[in-house]
Amino acid sequence: MSGEIEDCLHDLQQAIVLAASAEDNEQGLPEAFTHYMIDVLIEAGEVDDAQVASYQSTGARASAFSLSEDESTLWLFLTDYRGDLSVQGLVKTELDTHFKRMAGFLERARDGLWKNLEESAPSWDMAHRLAEVWNKVAEIRLVVLTNATLRTTVGGPIKLDGRPVHCSVWDLTRIHQLASSGRAQEPISVDVSDIWGEPIPCLGPHGEPGAYDAYLMMVPGDFIARIYEIYGPRLLELNVRSFLQSRGKVNRGIQETIKGASRRFLAYNNGISMTAAAVQVVNLPAGGHGIASISDLQIVNGGQTTASLHYAKVKNNADLSGLFVQAKISVIEPTLLMDLVPRISEFANSQNKVNMADFSANDPFHVEIERLSRTVWAPGKAGTGAMTRWFYERARGQYADAHARERTPARQKQFKLVHPLNQKFTKTDLAKFENTWDQLPWTVSWGAEKNFREFMLRLERRGKSFKPDQTYFEHLVAKAILFRSTEKLTTAQQLGGYRAQTVTYTIAKLLNATGQRIDLRAIWRSQELSPALAAAIEDLAPKVHATLLATAGARNISEWAKKEDCWKAILDLAWEPAKPLLAQLDATAGRTRTTSTASIGEQLSDEERVALEAVLSISGESWKALSSWAKQTDVLQSWQRSLAFSLGNLAKAGKTPSRKQAVQGALILAEARRLGFAG
Repeated sequence: MSGEIEDCLHDLQQAIVLAASAEDNEQGLPEAFTHYMIDVLIEAGEVDDAQVASYQSTGARASAFSLSEDESTLWLFLTDYRGDLSVQGLVKTELDTHFKRMAGFLERARDGLWKNLEESAPSWDMAHRLAEVWNKVAEIRLVVLTNATLRTTVGGPIKLDGRPVHCSVWDLTRIHQLASSGRAQEPISVDVSDIWGEPIPCLGPHGEPGAYDAYLMMVPGDFIARIYEIYGPRLLELNVRSFLQSRGKVNRGIQETIKGASRRFLAYNNGISMTAAAVQVVNLPAGGHGIASISDLQIVNGGQTTASLHYAKVKNNADLSGLFVQAKISVIEPTLLMDLVPRISEFANSQNKVNMADFSANDPFHVEIERLSRTVWAPGKAGTGAMTRWFYERARGQYADAHARERTPARQKQFKLVHPLNQKFTKTDLAKFENTWDQLPWTVSWGAEKNFREFMLRLERRGKSFKPDQTYFEHLVAKAILFRSTEKLTTAQQLGGYRAQTVTYTIAKLLNATGQRIDLRAIWRSQELSPALAAAIEDLAPKVHATLLATAGARNISEWAKKEDCWKAILDLAWEPAKPLLAQLDATAGRTRTTSTASIGEQLSDEERVALEAVLSISGESWKALSSWAKQTDVLQSWQRSLAFSLGNLAKAGKTPSRKQAVQGALILAEARRLGFAG
């Protein structure tokens, strides 16, 4: 086991060094590790998203934070990164200090720390946000992230300002166990007798011998609230977590029932459905059977009920005694676990119109992207003959598993040469690349999981006939290169925080200003950005960053970036591409994305079809005349004039504008005619 832990540490350190390659010094390594671990926790279901923001002072320290959607649960993270290649230990004195410093930071944030920080710093944004929501926070989770191994125990819940505080550690051993299990998240084992004090009575089993056993239970509401308090969103079945969480907000009707008619909850509520790998059934003293423990527990239907009971307990101090929830638990034969659980999830939620797109891991789109990533060779960078592949990790751990299957060191080295670690990308990465390309930077700023949900909804609207092909995959990789290169260029400029928001908004603004005509084929062929494109990004990124800060006003900057109004403010930014980049733009781009495999796009609605017809009703010369007229009269915004000019170029080239271009173009045309344009 020690050898496996050491191998895990070496692989982890390599991943962190590659991730921090844009940094000029090793100060970037702890932050890269924080970003890496946040991605792990998102896929493991620990958090929906988190914002990395480092703060360190005497007696106070934090590395990132996250808030639940109702702002009742706060996660605060502290990174303890060790640069050594030998396995280090995290001992009790160090761990106690970490938790004390996180508590110290929370107390300072509560008391107005943001007033003493530079507004451009991410730590200002973190401190300001926590001060804003402090009165709403009902429970706190302090999490230490480390590449050392934990060599002590973690204490039980404590209190801070009357709020329960849960402490936990993600260490190297836990990272290794998750990666080597081949699963996206840790299995949850619940000792019912320990948590509740006794087994919970059940009926059953019934079901299909050799496949599954089903048990029926009347579960105390307080028990459900307790296990959600311990395990959080990880209880919600991974493949449909995004569906459950989007509907798992606190429901006012449920809250009113809990408060005023708790004993009627059983009659009013539809109950929950759960799955497990095994249960321990024991005889009860009064007769009958009860469940004493549950292995690999997941709630596949009833996320709203679960979240609402937990909220009522921790936020409103509701008395849940006497409140029961009907529950079905399906115990699945281990060999059928990965096959049956998604199906149970699907059918358990069918009354809520869950689509197969919600079950993302096995969605045909992602399966096909995975296949293409294993077969399509990428050209060698800068004209070299060293062809490589871009590895799509449809499920976390696939890369490590594929590497481990190469038994000899020589074969493992060759695997990494063919599949460089910096050419691995995940489902949430893919959604980030695509939604940025389609000029939805405020959606990307929602965070990895929420942005991915929106991507899947847009993919679903594209229709079942869409199937990614090699052209789509090559364009996707080009978007990945564009995005990751922009991250490096932006980091090198040391703008002072909000890199994630700056990157997506910079690319979206660049695409808008160029009529989305960045040549993806050229990026794919060279596997890097042209000097002209890189120079444009270096010029634009500081302007976008400054505009983000200036237009936020008194608002929290990260929250402001999640608003479409923020995108409108960036569109007003005066910026035009330089001549070297204009000369490189793709003359064949701009086709409607509903007929092209270059992007996910969406099917046109009736309103969008009318807009497209209006845009195509006038000639390219007329669009250019409109742009000139608007510049002379100064009646339209700069981005509107720029788009009008781009629409003229598209029309002259016989190309169809994108959906977004058509919608905005129709509005521009109508406004120009209202103001007196006669074209």
